[in-house]
Amino acid sequence: MSEVRRDIVTDTWVIIDTENDAIPEVPVKDHGIAARDCPFCEGNETRTPAEIYAVRDNGSPNGPGWKLRVIPNINPILRIEGELEKFGVGVYDMVTGIGANEVIVETPRHVTNFFALGEDEVSRVLETYRLRIDDLHNDKRMRYILIFKNHGPLAGASTMSHTHSDLIALPATPVRVKQKLNGAQEYYSYKERCLFCDIMQQEIEMGDRLIFQSDHFVVIAPYASRFPFEILILPKRHIFTYKLISGEEISDLTMVLRKVCQTMYDILKDPPYNLILCDSPNLLPRTDYWATIRYDFHWHIEITPRMNRTTGFELGTGFYINHIAPEKAAAILRKNL
Repeated sequence: MSEVRRDIVTDTWVIIDTENDAIPEVPVKDHGIAARDCPFCEGNETRTPAEIYAVRDNGSPNGPGWKLRVIPNINPILRIEGELEKFGVGVYDMVTGIGANEVIVETPRHVTNFFALGEDEVSRVLETYRLRIDDLHNDKRMRYILIFKNHGPLAGASTMSHTHSDLIALPATPVRVKQKLNGAQEYYSYKERCLFCDIMQQEIEMGDRLIFQSDHFVVIAPYASRFPFEILILPKRHIFTYKLISGEEISDLTMVLRKVCQTMYDILKDPPYNLILCDSPNLLPRTDYWATIRYDFHWHIEITPRMNRTTGFELGTGFYINHIAPEKAAAILRKNL
């Protein structure tokens, strides 16, 4: 019989199929733009907007010689120019489309899988995440900075198969982030402990959903996993914002991400997935907005393979259906790490 599990952080529900043992089949892949036509490859810099930030050994801006580039999205959904204004439209609320829409091109080489990057390349990507969040948090128009990777068409990836990350700075805090913030705050107000720290400790002690732990990070299959083989990565040190990650933690996270992504590739046959950096909101606009956030929130990374399509049931109810129990997924991943 299936189980209906509550996500204690977001107060949402997931239906878990506890009887199925079969790993879902990955949909047919679209390999995207070939290397010879890729505007993200070194030598094609004129085919992208001018860079915002770059790491380079030599050469001039917007030319060859770089190791990593950050560029504006060629079709941005939000723009950094202008004033943030709020309007009432009858009973509705609206703000101007202020924000930022950036692409982090992670290597000059035409690499299509994140785990295939070298250790120094992945560390450079993770450090760039920190730098871009820190920079954009200086702008009080930006309420939340979302960094994510879409791998594969069913995960929403574009035809740009060259490995890259996306950054979107938003003028409002997303509802799912607010759910996490409120859940963490409510737990802290009752127990005076971080909810994420308690989840991490319990999963380590129980062990059945623990996938892997390193010196600085714990990798688990969430109790109420929404998707088959969903993965949660938590820093062992209580740290509310990714901006405060240390160099030693970046090195360790580099190893963890390469290992996890390589294992997903091997076991699930290169599945489409979303990787999301779940960070705290920008505290500059309203320092009193989340009064206890430094104590109750804990940044983390979610990796969600997208092996099933969303149906009318999920859209109509807000319930997800996961056809492989997280305990089984964790056991498979743990065995092959």
